[in-house]
Amino acid sequence: MNKFNIPYVVVISLILLASFSRIIPHIPNFTPIGAMALFGGAYLKNRYHAFLIPIASLWFSDLVINNFIYSFYSDFTWFYSGFLWQYLSFVLIILIGHFFLKKLSIKSVFFTTISSSLLFFIVTNFGVWISGTMYPLDFQGLTTCYVMALPFYKGTLLGFIVYSTFLFGILEFSKIKFQILKI
Repeated sequence: MNKFNIPYVVVISLILLASFSRIIPHIPNFTPIGAMALFGGAYLKNRYHAFLIPIASLWFSDLVINNFIYSFYSDFTWFYSGFLWQYLSFVLIILIGHFFLKKLSIKSVFFTTISSSLLFFIVTNFGVWISGTMYPLDFQGLTTCYVMALPFYKGTLLGFIVYSTFLFGILEFSKIKFQILKI
């Protein structure tokens, strides 16, 4: 008989909840995407689920945001410009969660959260520079791209910290309160 895995369903539900929190008005870049990736990488032990569930929830929330909330900017789109760089950083953050959060502690979650936000900043802004036309494709253009993106890093860092605290904190607190959630 196939046993219903309640802890697994709770982890997936928290990832989905976080992905839909993206539609709540927020400061620029204050989103749960990095925390979703870390959380999925840390708790979804099935390697395929660790990638599929966070990426699918990110993609689905992107569909809703880009085609309904911001639909006045463009026609229906399955993907948006720059998605490749965002999703690449998302995959790298899942790997960080998978490999560096095998043993959870406040220190390890904090360190991986900060590191992941920096990784996201570096990868996505490199993508803006290399695939865009806003900056010249030289060292000065790359430097200018990163400098111009610094004001947005505040929202990215805060989003990573707040949502990681929420996701990891809620699950760990729930595991203490509800024995059924022991993973």
